[in-house]
Amino acid sequence: MYPPVTWRLLDTGENDGATNMAIDEAILRGVAEGSSPPTLRFFAWRPACLSLGQAQPFGDVDVEACRVRGVEVVRRPTGGRAILHVDELTYSFSAPETELRVRGGIVESYRRLSEGLLAGLLRIGLPARQIERPDAHDHDQGPVCFEAPSNYEIVFDGHKLVGSAQVRRNGAMLQHGTLPLIGDVARICYVLAARPDPHRVRARAITVERAIGRAVTFGAAARAMAEGFASALNLQLEPGDLTPQERAWAGELRRDKYASEGWTRRI
Repeated sequence: MYPPVTWRLLDTGENDGATNMAIDEAILRGVAEGSSPPTLRFFAWRPACLSLGQAQPFGDVDVEACRVRGVEVVRRPTGGRAILHVDELTYSFSAPETELRVRGGIVESYRRLSEGLLAGLLRIGLPARQIERPDAHDHDQGPVCFEAPSNYEIVFDGHKLVGSAQVRRNGAMLQHGTLPLIGDVARICYVLAARPDPHRVRARAITVERAIGRAVTFGAAARAMAEGFASALNLQLEPGDLTPQERAWAGELRRDKYASEGWTRRI
């Protein structure tokens, strides 16, 4: 059992992709400097947004299809492959690397944080599990994040349920991840240049609604996940707000980085 600690809990609601990524990085910066507390954040995306991994080629994007469908494009500060953010709950963790719950390598901290994800999913009636050693076919390098789970990511009935990615910088870590709630997990196929097979994606990924046979709202999912994280990781979660400094940093990061084509199209 971890010793009890108090973390900040944020629900920043719906924002565009550039704003969401800027907020995540602003919190990470504050945690690294010691001016922000360890933070669990929940958020959503409006409009729908295709996010690319930090090193993923922009050529994976079908720009015209995104324009026609009203889908924005943003590049994350973390690695991994493309995710279409719509009808989902997104979480992010920011904490010092010295924090027991995230200490060690990325894979080890995935394992620990996944305990909170599993506890939260169980509260909405979804007995998911961690996958420790993905099958060999899961190591292909297609453009879709939800085609394949990585070590200690969350699956249900053999289907990937939560996609997560992490970055460490200046003694602090950020992990964020996506829990699809409703809708068609294969919608991403229609905004990628390679046109991945939607049947393949549906065979490998799943939403909460498809898993348990009923829809779960953003608010209900956020409450369940907060309770799961608090219970599994022995956290006292105190609702709060972004600090004035975090808001200022987020504005700068959105303008100068995440909303700029120089960042989004840089690869």
